[in-house]
Amino acid sequence: MTERAPATAAQASPTTPQPGVTTPSVLPPASIRRRLAALVYESVLLFGVIFVAGLAFSLAMQARNGLAYNHLMSMWIALVAGMYFVGFWHHGGQTLPMKTWRLRVTGPFGTPPSLSRATIRYLAAWLWFLPPLALRPLFNLPLAHTLVAEAVWFSLWAASACFVADRQFPHDRIAGTRIVAVPR
Repeated sequence: MTERAPATAAQASPTTPQPGVTTPSVLPPASIRRRLAALVYESVLLFGVIFVAGLAFSLAMQARNGLAYNHLMSMWIALVAGMYFVGFWHHGGQTLPMKTWRLRVTGPFGTPPSLSRATIRYLAAWLWFLPPLALRPLFNLPLAHTLVAEAVWFSLWAASACFVADRQFPHDRIAGTRIVAVPR
């Protein structure tokens, strides 16, 4: 009679945590404050990514001013930002700021999100910004009013996590992902 090797953590059911092994599925959700702090760091890092993408676009298109091809450039930058976020979330669940703040995006079984979930999360995350920005051309709002509407919307979006049990932002609930705190 042959003896079967014990199942490893990789072979075990993704819904069953292994004894003695801390899996992302059992990690606690990260605090809202910590996620917002990581968002600030992420925006600083993303500025560099967008700068390089915009420079590459301008050089490739031989744009002589900032308004040349501005809609095409906006789509390019959204694509580059999407590749940045989706790529990092899908492969390991963390961007550099998330590693610094010990945060991880997980799918329903505690693993990094699938490519489709990471893409849905990226697209849904645009809801942090787009609704107030869409009001500007519809109601011909001045920039100051648009910025106030953006600040109010951003605050409401962030505060909405306080009213759900798992403390996740709406775009995570839409995508079926979670932000968890990674232990030291």
